[in-house]
Amino acid sequence: LSMTFLRVWKWVRAFWRQNGLLTLSMLSVATGCLLGFLLRALELTELEKQYFSFPGELLMRMLKMLILPLITSSLMSGLATMDSKACGKMGMITITYYLWTTFMAVTVGIILVVSIHPGAAAQKDDYSVGKVVLSSADALLDLIRNMFPSNLIEASFQQYRTVLVPVVKSPGFPKIPGKSLSFIYFAPDDENPEIHRPVFLELTPSPEMTYRTLPGTSNEMNVLGIVIFSATIGLLLGKMGERGTPLVNVCQCLNEAVMKIVSMAVWYFPFGIVFLIAGKILEMEDPSVIGQKLGLYAITVVSGLVIHGLILLPLLFVLITKKNPFTFIQGILQALLIALATSSSSATLPITLKCLLENNGIDRRVARFVLPVGATINMDGTALYEAVAAIFIAQVNEYDLDLGQIITISITATAASIGAAGIPQSGLVTMVIVLTSVGLPTDDITLIVAVDWALDRFRTMTNVLGDALAAGIIAHVCEKDF
Repeated sequence: LSMTFLRVWKWVRAFWRQNGLLTLSMLSVATGCLLGFLLRALELTELEKQYFSFPGELLMRMLKMLILPLITSSLMSGLATMDSKACGKMGMITITYYLWTTFMAVTVGIILVVSIHPGAAAQKDDYSVGKVVLSSADALLDLIRNMFPSNLIEASFQQYRTVLVPVVKSPGFPKIPGKSLSFIYFAPDDENPEIHRPVFLELTPSPEMTYRTLPGTSNEMNVLGIVIFSATIGLLLGKMGERGTPLVNVCQCLNEAVMKIVSMAVWYFPFGIVFLIAGKILEMEDPSVIGQKLGLYAITVVSGLVIHGLILLPLLFVLITKKNPFTFIQGILQALLIALATSSSSATLPITLKCLLENNGIDRRVARFVLPVGATINMDGTALYEAVAAIFIAQVNEYDLDLGQIITISITATAASIGAAGIPQSGLVTMVIVLTSVGLPTDDITLIVAVDWALDRFRTMTNVLGDALAAGIIAHVCEKDF
């Protein structure tokens, strides 16, 4: 009996050493969901919800703190230590692979949404007010501006963002004795001051509204600009030879130090995940009402993500590497759970890098290049979601899209998702680009906002999975070059 107990104890200890953190993370996701739905019955106030979510907020702050030093040190040190020819080859393969898989994801989404037709079951609200959104031209210009930040220090915490200011053109009413003047104004919403609700006061005819663009900023890191700058410096450091060695050594030391911080911080993650997920569940609207309106739409999106992430990408991995993809995916489960909790592929980047290096044995130089670039431009889940959402909105409005318009949506969704990290409020703005490309009403984005917070988590998991599998494939293809 004692020998049996000793064997069981050794097995448990070995399992805990290898999978303890992963097991805790999986339990924390389940606990967070359960706790969130149980606490909804208490009808907590907004302040109580904010206090409850505080441990989850700390988790997000920890992860975001590591993004900037990790991206800069990884790209600079990784590219500087590589041969320029090998680096160019790897870069071309990486970009081509990312474009191909993103287009595959869009195609899957379009096939599903056309087949299932979720728009037939959805109901459009009689009245909805949303924030004024940018045109596709303004969004594209913002993307290009963010690729070349004017101030690198500012780029670490701000992005350029065009601001639209409403201007009311006076209709020029004549002054009539005994008649009061009529006015129109925009009042800030009580819950969100950034949303201005129009208030009309006996104004006939309605005045002409125009919007003026002004330069502004958004309090989000300019990841795209930092990636481009860091990659450029890394390539130049490699060509400088011995003169660039001191800075390369600094970057390598910084990268190792950041990874050690990640190794210590991961033990807080299971605790933070519980409150992060539970807090989001407390904030959402009535699930039964959402399910009736958008259930079929959500099922369509999730089905597409499952087909792309668990069938097509692993199949591509098998065909190229001749290895078991699910063994590879098992090594990054920790990163996928963090992606589910945080809904940010950039915030998950430190964990993804740690999993690939320690669990899957990916070449450090490949991982340091492929992951930061992938977190910026490889958005398979986002592209699929945007294609499905655009056609769903067309179905709700009973618009018949021809083949040319569907092809336009597929190309636009692919292109828009590539620049998503460089656009503030990327989910909203890139969706506008897709909708305007085929003349669909942009105001109807409010139809899908209710389930966006949940679908965002699943598409982030797909994005992270795509980045990780890409690193495995590119490490295999470029193995002889290192």
